[in-house]
Parts: sequence; structure tokens; C-alpha cells
Amino acid sequence: MDQLPTPPGERPQGPVEPAEPDASPDPVYRATATATISELGIVTEWSEDAALLLGYAPSEVVGLPAAHLLADGFDGVARPVSPGPERWSGTVALRHRDGRRLEQALLAHRRTSSDGPTRWFVVSAVAGGAARPPRNGPLSEWAFAQSPFPLAIFDEDLRLVRANTGMERALSLTEAEMRGLRLSDIVPDPVSDATGRTMRLVLETGEPQSVDSFVHPAGTEPEHGWVTSLAPLRDPDGRVRAVSMAAQHAAGPEEDQRQPLAPDDAASTLARIGTTQDSARTAQELLEVAVPRLADFAFVDLLDPLPRGNGPSAPAVATPVTVRRTAARSVLRGSSESRVSVGERTTHPPFSPPVESLAAGRGAVYGTADPAVARGAAQDAGAAWIAEYGAHSMMVVPLRAQGATLGVALFGRHQRPEPFRPKDLWLAEELTNKAASSIRNAPRHPREHTSTMMLQRSMLPHSLPAHSALETASRYLPAGGEAGLGGDWFDVIPLSGARVALVVGDVVGHGIRASATMGRLRTAVRTLADVDLPPDELLTHLDDLVIHLSADEADRDGEDTAGGIGTTCLYVVYDPITRHCTAARAGHPPPVVISPEGSAYLLDVPAGPPLGLGGLPFETVEVELPEWSILALYTDGLLQARDHDIDEALDSMFTALVRPAATLDAVCDRVLTTLLTHPPDDDVALLVARTRALHADKVVVWDVPPDPSIVGQARRDATDQLTAWGLDDAAFVTELVVSELVTNAIRYGEPPIQLRLIHEDTSLICEVSDASGTAPHMRRARIFDEGGRGLLLVAQLAQRWGTRHTPIGKTIWAEQSLIG
Repeated sequence: MDQLPTPPGERPQGPVEPAEPDASPDPVYRATATATISELGIVTEWSEDAALLLGYAPSEVVGLPAAHLLADGFDGVARPVSPGPERWSGTVALRHRDGRRLEQALLAHRRTSSDGPTRWFVVSAVAGGAARPPRNGPLSEWAFAQSPFPLAIFDEDLRLVRANTGMERALSLTEAEMRGLRLSDIVPDPVSDATGRTMRLVLETGEPQSVDSFVHPAGTEPEHGWVTSLAPLRDPDGRVRAVSMAAQHAAGPEEDQRQPLAPDDAASTLARIGTTQDSARTAQELLEVAVPRLADFAFVDLLDPLPRGNGPSAPAVATPVTVRRTAARSVLRGSSESRVSVGERTTHPPFSPPVESLAAGRGAVYGTADPAVARGAAQDAGAAWIAEYGAHSMMVVPLRAQGATLGVALFGRHQRPEPFRPKDLWLAEELTNKAASSIRNAPRHPREHTSTMMLQRSMLPHSLPAHSALETASRYLPAGGEAGLGGDWFDVIPLSGARVALVVGDVVGHGIRASATMGRLRTAVRTLADVDLPPDELLTHLDDLVIHLSADEADRDGEDTAGGIGTTCLYVVYDPITRHCTAARAGHPPPVVISPEGSAYLLDVPAGPPLGLGGLPFETVEVELPEWSILALYTDGLLQARDHDIDEALDSMFTALVRPAATLDAVCDRVLTTLLTHPPDDDVALLVARTRALHADKVVVWDVPPDPSIVGQARRDATDQLTAWGLDDAAFVTELVVSELVTNAIRYGEPPIQLRLIHEDTSLICEVSDASGTAPHMRRARIFDEGGRGLLLVAQLAQRWGTRHTPIGKTIWAEQSLIG
């Protein structure tokens, strides 16, 4: 359809104009009606609130044309969706179940996946309850009196009741179009969800909150540098009656409008330090937090070399200390207030503030007139910045963790007039303690860590193959703790017959040995997949391999001597022709399935034992999936990363997966954002796939009688079908392949015999099946041999060929490329 259904002969009405301030009381909105409409105009989802609005139960609406809900009729012609805006709003005349005509304001969001279906997500506020006082009453007065910024007002149910001009401009919607809707309905976006949760916290606690981001209209890129302030609005009795949302650009350093870092902010701020295993990055994250909110400039100097093990004792105050400047940051553009560049070595002289702090093991606040500062500046030419920039207050804090001294952080002020106070020192110590802990827990052997990372990344797929059966996206996050990289892995493997295999595995342990084991298993899975083993048989062979690896390493010492025992694996095969999904797992979490209608469930795959135990069978499950279903395969590190039980983590993952998203990459990002509250303690692998189908117009099957004279007819049938598909250029090779494969099946196979042609986007597949289990093999024909040349010819003409066994025989297939 060209747009949301509208009455024939009428143009969609424009946005509803806001009522005059004194016109009438405002309605109270208690619900949001939601519905999803497919690209053909069919209702695919219908909420309970939509039933409340129009009186139709979901069973009465889902599956019917949405245009039947219009009050002014419908011309009965479904039109395909054409490219256009990502959002539509206006007033539509709807028909209630009891026959009433309702003029209802609607807001619709267009959602189109890559090569997937296009849907409209439609929302409308449902009024109910007693009317509100006129909008020029006390609520408006409180809002605009208490907040100086462009803002919106949300009531106790977090539904928008007011929005000023600035907010309308920011969201590209009028107040009338947004009124009565929640923020997540106005702008479906993860930022909206997070902001909504924070608004609920404001209502419950009565305390103001802030969010370091701001929602943006659909189809536009988010702007950086925004801060959203959320404040409670109280009535004269002190009750919190609403929440004001004010958005503003964060002030730049030159504006000197820095917000101080309060002790109450420390908990959320600490989470921004130590997000990687890189010491230099951790030091820089420390300064990004501290400048400009705590200090005007700051340095981090780490001891050179950085201590390992228990580390050396703190230096004596009379001893010079050699350090390497690891990070620097200033509010002044293009300046670091230092003559020592990042990465350079320098020496702090005896009795200087950094050495005194290192020796004492605690931080201190200095004025620039302090004798220790003057003495240090006299001995250290690099400290000339103190006088050059007019610094008047300094803090020096040692970086210590687990009894080891790692370096020192220096904070200073020259723009802000107030000196550092005890509460500032407390905050600086909290921040440096977090940074020191992360630096201390960085890999003990950087070279080994780098080698492991390079090894693992070389073994994981650099990009996922494009396939007509599935659209795929993936994410891999290494462990953030001291353990280092592990053995999580994933793969997407094209199979014969237009099928595709999805695999995710988790090797026990960490380090180079775990990565090497992972690489061997991934190679083994690809080899076994090439011979088209069923999932249960493939896992059985993989189980034997792990047992052999364990036996080879039985004489080795160390924690990784198990050679992969306890490794888990999930193997899934999807056939786009039958839409059947076959899966087996070895101790691995089952996959999540999201239906096209938005329901989420775990696929009931029998739980086989982890690999390496031996003697226990693996079982498969086969289900039929509707086209456009989503499959999510993951490792257990994703669920364990959330500080809650597994059931709650699964619920959070279901919620993230079912929400509409433009691409599967967006789905992956949303899942990780939802579940990862901190750097994961274990590796995380996530593989998401959306199913497609090859319909009858792309697949043709013929039954072949076991008569050699029928070979010519088989060639003609295949040629006629290629002409119908517009593939005449492939006719010559296809005739030769069909002739050879059908002749072999008649001569050496057993009936029934079938010929099947499959037309994919970039390839043509020819398959011949029979009931014999004997597989052919290619051999070199001698001069006077009558046979032996056919398969050699097929191998030369086809891009690839092979044999797969079925429960009633075998299938020989050959695939031609249609590109070039």
C-alpha cells in the first residue's frame, strides 16, 4: 500500500491543531492502542488496547485487511509499499465495532528490514477517565516556571501532556501528534526505552535524573553531545504529579558551563572506566570522566616498567621516579599543559608532589604556593606549566591496586576559580582506584594476549556469506576480565540444495590453547558439513574429535589439559524450500525463535551432553518455521553477563529480540545493550538469522522413470524450464549435467528417481535423487574405458558438486554460478 489506509477520494488530514488554551479540559490518556500492518495491508498484530479503542478482539482483526476498519469504505485494491517517509501522522476516520465513526489521531512508524518485509507500526492514544483541568492551569505554570529549557511534560502514566516549540522541532512532530503517547511510542528507539525507565525512577523517588543522550526522529542519525534532564514536578502539597524532560546540548569547554561531578554520580560514572583490557585506554577513560567535570586538566603517569606480580614497594620520598606519560586531557583545545607528550618517559624529582604521593600511598591536595610544588617545579623543567597556565590548585593521587603501586594521577585547576576540596579528593581517589584495578587486571603478558587475539580473530569469519536462505548478522565480544580471550565461535556454512548451516560453539578455558582448539573444531565442523552429515551425526564425529584431542594432551600439565572436554556446540540446518529447521546441541543453550507475529520461544532441542564425554547419543528436532522468522544462537556468556538469574536474562533477551528493527545488526546491538551491564566476564558470541523461503516458482521437480530413453526428455524439460526462468545462457551446461546425472541414476541407482532444479539468486542447482545408498566417485578413465568420464565432466563444468545421503537413498547435486 502507498500509505496507511485512508478513505477513498480523501487526502490524509494534517496534524491535529492544539486546542486553544481555554477551550476545554484535556482528556486523560490511559492506554496506547498498537497494531502492525503488513506491506499488503493485512493486520498482523492487534493489542488489547486496540481492542479497547475499536471494540474488535484480536481474533476478529488479525489476518484481515486493515482498510476494513475505515469508516468510509475501501476500494478493495491492495497496493505494494513504495519508498517513502519512515513516519506518518494524521487523523483517520475509523469504524467502531458498534458502527460508530471515530476520528482518531494516528502515528505510524515504517519498519523495513534488509531484503525483508515492510510493516507499519501504528500507535494511538486511548482516552479514558475524568478530564484534566485546562492546560493553562497549575501544571503548565509549574512546568515552565521550574524548567528554563525546551521541554515536554509527561504525566504519572508517562504519557505526554505538553511539549513546547523546541521539543516539537527536535522530534519533528507537533504537540497534538504526540499528546497521550509514551516516549517509546513517539520514537521507538533503545534511547527512548532507557529514558522511559529513568522517568519512572523520577516518579518513584522524586529525585531528578539525567541521561547522556537524547531521542531522535526515525530515519535520522542521533546527534552527539546531548544531555536529557528529567525533573519531578510537584503540586503545592509536595506530591510528584508529572515529569519534565528538558534536552540541551552539553556545554563545550569554551563555554565554561561545566557541571560538577557530585559524589552521588560516582557509581554510574565508575562504569565508564575500564571498559577494555588496554591500560592506556583505561587511563584515558579516567581523564574523560574527570575533565572537565572535576578538573581543568589531568595527567596519568604509569611506572616504567609497569610492575607485575606483587610489584615493588612504594618508592622512597627522596628517590626520583621514572614514569611514562600514558594519558593527558585539558579543557583548553590543543593544549595538554605539559611539555611531556603522551607516550614519552619522564622522571619526577625527589620530594615532588607525585613522589610524595607515591611514597605515602594516598592522595593529597596542594596549592601552587605549597613548598613541595615549588621544589618540584624548580627541579623539573616539565612542571613549568604550573606558572605558564596560572594553575592554582592541584590533586595528586597514586594508582594502587592489590597492594601494588602502578603510577600516579595529577589533577589541576586554572579556569575554575574554586580550589579542590576534600570531597573532590574523595572522588578522585574513587576514580583512580577503579582505573588502577582495571590496569592491574589487564593481561599479564601483553604479547601473549595480542597473539591470542590475532589467532582467534583469524579463525572467526571476517564476514558472513550472503545466502538466499537466510539474512544473518553476528557479534563477538571477548571477555573483559583477567582471564583473557576464550574459545567462543560461530559460523555460517552454505550447504547443498540451497540449505545453510548455523553453528555456535564454546570451548572451555581461555588463552592460546582454547583459541587453537576452537580453530580445530571450527575446521572440523566445516569439513563434516561439506559431506552433508545430519546434525546429530555431525556432533557425534565432533565428540570423537574432542576425545582424541584430550588423549593427545593427557601428558601435559596446566589448567588446559582437558583438550576441550566440556566444549558445547549448537548445529542448526535450515532448508528454504521446505522451511524446515533441523537442530541438535551438545550441552549448548537452545536457540531462540521469534515468529513473524512477534512471539518468542526457545526451540525445544533435546539437550545432548557436552563434547568430549563420549558414549552418549545426540538427538535432533525438526520444525517448520514461517518465512521471516528470526533465529538467535548465542553462547552462555551472554546470559551470564547480566547480574540476574537466567530466566530474567532470557526474558530481557526476548524483549530485545521481538522489538521491530530496521536491520539484524540493530537487533544484535539491542541485545548486547540490554544484556551487557558491564564488560563480560566470559566471551560472548551472538548469531542472528532471519529466514527466507524459496517458493514454488523457484523450484521444479520431475519424476524420472528408470528407462534410458527418458534421458532426452529430461534434458528438454530442464531446457524449457531455464527458458521460463530467463536462463538460456545456462542451458548448455545444464543439459550436460542433467544428462550425466540422470543416466547414472538410471544405470546404477534404484527407483524412485527424481530430477530437481533450484533457481537461487546467483546460482542454479541441479539435483538427481534415487533410492540407492551407493555414492558415485570420480575416477580417471583409461583410453578404452566406456565410462568414468561423466563425473569428471560434471566437476569441470559445475562450480561445485557432491553427494548427500537421505533416509531413503542419496542425492547427487551440481551447482552452477549465474554470475559472470
